[in-house]
Amino acid sequence: MDQFLQLNKSFINGQWVEGQGSETVTISNPFNNETLTEVKIASKQQVEEAYQFAEQAHLEWGKNAELRKEVFQKASEFFVNHKEEILHLLAVETGSAPFKAELEYNITLGAFQAYSSIIDKAYEKWSPEQEFMPGKANEIHRLPLGVISSIAPFNFPLYLSLRGILPALALGNAVVHKADIQVGIVSGSLIAKAFEEAGIPAGVFSSILTTPQEIGDLMLEDPRVKLIAFTGSTPVGRHISTVAGKHFKRVALELGGNAPFVVLEDADVDQAVNAAIFGKFLHQGQICMIINRFIVHEKHYDEFTTKFVERAKNLPYGDPLNPNTVIGPLINPTQLEKAINNVEKAKNAGLDVLLEGKVEGNVMTPYVFGNVDNASEIAQTELFAPIALVVKAASDEEAIQFANDTEFGLSSAIFTSDIEKAREYAVGLEFGMTHINDQTVNDLPNAPFGGMRNSGVGRFGVPFVIDEFTQFKWISIQEEKREYPF
Repeated sequence: MDQFLQLNKSFINGQWVEGQGSETVTISNPFNNETLTEVKIASKQQVEEAYQFAEQAHLEWGKNAELRKEVFQKASEFFVNHKEEILHLLAVETGSAPFKAELEYNITLGAFQAYSSIIDKAYEKWSPEQEFMPGKANEIHRLPLGVISSIAPFNFPLYLSLRGILPALALGNAVVHKADIQVGIVSGSLIAKAFEEAGIPAGVFSSILTTPQEIGDLMLEDPRVKLIAFTGSTPVGRHISTVAGKHFKRVALELGGNAPFVVLEDADVDQAVNAAIFGKFLHQGQICMIINRFIVHEKHYDEFTTKFVERAKNLPYGDPLNPNTVIGPLINPTQLEKAINNVEKAKNAGLDVLLEGKVEGNVMTPYVFGNVDNASEIAQTELFAPIALVVKAASDEEAIQFANDTEFGLSSAIFTSDIEKAREYAVGLEFGMTHINDQTVNDLPNAPFGGMRNSGVGRFGVPFVIDEFTQFKWISIQEEKREYPF
């Protein structure tokens, strides 16, 4: 069951290599702190070599659509054949409770299917209508970018890694990928093993197990890198954008969120509570799209909070390997400490404590705070923990105004019986995604996934991702002699 934990090396140019960096990192089970494996991290020189090999490998890979299709099919089969081991790994390495692990596994398979469908888009060619210059033929070519840097987070480490890796590879690029080292096996080595078994050519995909402290900004600055795909915090995303901009590199960034869940005056409260529980406590709240603020019309405030608290306090918590667990551990003690500090901030601010949670090891059970000031520091903080904040709104208009009052703009939700009114409100919300009568955590492979404002740049999903990971080339052929004025 732990066969993948032995893959504690980087995968560079088709080989599993021991890291030559300055330290050894322990990967631990976040629930019981048991050591899973130890990783000697890759050095800066090893990462530079990965880019060298990627530069050499990407042209042949990009021109061979049939090989890409074969590799994608076999890699997908690898995930199908190892389902139980992967679910176990998600539990012990990332703290994923059973439903979350199953969800991540299933959307990973969906990603393979979706991104396999765009393989033929690399090197496609078409001719625009000719109406401006007789005697000239024009061709538009879609070309791969070349070499892509992929940097993944800890929370949905398998899926969010592949969401950037798969479209890049499908469209003929080579990828150098860095997992968050604390989930480096499921986010890096597992993926590398799948591609190795699928026969991917050496150099096309590398998985680097290292740390930012070891390699600095190499993955952003290397001259061979044409695009940086990153999912993570807004401060890190801002740094990536700054460095990439200096070097005229593209970025595809999914960053932080402060998702509002708006309950309007005509909402079905029971269904809103059903959605709210799922959208707040999935994976202990450690999701950029997770509900961060519940904004409830005053007509429903008491009923909503009463029913929400009753449901939240009865959620099973503990070991992710227990099939009944809903609330598992936070990823590490640092995240837990941040969560505890935010609980203290909420209490010190005099908020109503509607549900007092508790801490057992790295597990925090749900906290619920009421009568939150939407403009307060705590309401404007991305919590990334099972801490719920409920804001009371005097009207639907005020609720929507509160929802927009944040620097972030990733996901949002509106509950109402009036769909047309909700559509109007949804268009006006400055979020990349708004879900009517559903919660905020949604990701479909055929929808434009991404944020507005400080929540990111670019879009994933088919076909929207195609333009992100390719470039256009205009070729013209002068078919008739052209007369020039001088």
